[in-house]
Order: sequence, then structure tokens, then C-alpha cells
Amino acid sequence: MNRLFEHTNSTIAYYDAHADEFCAKTVVLDMSQLYAPFLEEIPPGGRILDLGCGSGRDSLAFLQRDYRVVSIDASAAMVAATSKLTGQTAMVVTFDEIPFDTEFDGIWASASLLHVSRRDLGAAFDRLTRALKHGGVLYVSFKYGDAERFEHGRFFNDMNEALLHSYLTNQPQLKLLRNWITDDIRSERSGVRQWLNATVKRCG
Repeated sequence: MNRLFEHTNSTIAYYDAHADEFCAKTVVLDMSQLYAPFLEEIPPGGRILDLGCGSGRDSLAFLQRDYRVVSIDASAAMVAATSKLTGQTAMVVTFDEIPFDTEFDGIWASASLLHVSRRDLGAAFDRLTRALKHGGVLYVSFKYGDAERFEHGRFFNDMNEALLHSYLTNQPQLKLLRNWITDDIRSERSGVRQWLNATVKRCG
């Protein structure tokens, strides 16, 4: 398989090896406050791409709200978990293989693009912009900071407001709607780890 993005293999291997543990810790988290600013931009019954679907938690939440959902992840173990939880088939797709063209009202990229290196993030944004319908909305979240680093075999590209804005200036079709910082939803990390969240709209 041709992979254009750095560090992909070790990160996928981590999630394949730790899928049960990861899903147990994340599937129960209440993400409703983060859904709100994203879903208010999506028409009723709109089509959403869950990019890096993980446990399937968010795909299931959107399905329960009567949205149409396509779930993808680079980890086969995570795809299996999502398929089991949602009752619909998820797909193994890496960031460099995203095939969609003007198909989605919204793309939910929660804690997924943070595994793409800075060198390759612009190309990822290009593919996601193409996948959005005109007027469609992309939600992204990154661990707050300015480092590229490995943590227990996973690669992370931390992000702050200035870095995010620098990427968006190279994406003329994307308009920033809002960015905000939140504490980690996991109780043991609250006050320790912060996240940068943003919603952007395809205007071109």
C-alpha cells in the first residue's frame, strides 16, 4: 500500500494492538458539547464523514440523531469496533487514500488529523476540502501545543491557534468559523491536557 504520510505504520500498529483498551476508555465519553457547534452547521439528515472513527462512539451518536454517516479509520481493529457498535460497515481508509469528491455536509475529524505530520497536513486538508460539499463544515481537534512528537509508539502533531491559521491561509476554500480550547474530557486528564478545537467551512 502506498502511504504518503509519515509515521502512519507505527500509529496504526498501536491502535491495532490496543484497540480493546482504547475503545473501553473512549466509547463512554460524553462529547455532546463538542458536537453542538459542528451539528448546528449540518442540515437535518445530512451526510457526515467520521474521519478516524475509532470506537465508533461519534458515528453512533450521529446515526442516533438521524444523520447519514460514513465511518473510516486506518486501523482495521478500530473499523471492526465501529462496525460492531453502529451495526453498519465502516471502511479501512488512510488519510492519503481518501477518495471522496463533494459528498459530505460535514467531516468530523476528532483527534485524527493530529497523527499527520506537518509536512503532510496540507495535503490532508486538500483531500478533505475536496470531500466536502460547497458550504460543508469540517471539525478538527488537536492536542494543544506546538510540538511534533512520539508518545508510546504514536506520532502526534500538536497544534495551537497560530499554527492552525498558518495552514488555513494555504487553503483558500476553507473559512475558519470558530476555534476554542477545551480541557480533556477524560476525568483523569482534566486540567492536565488541553485541546484545540475548530470548525471551518468550505466556501469555494
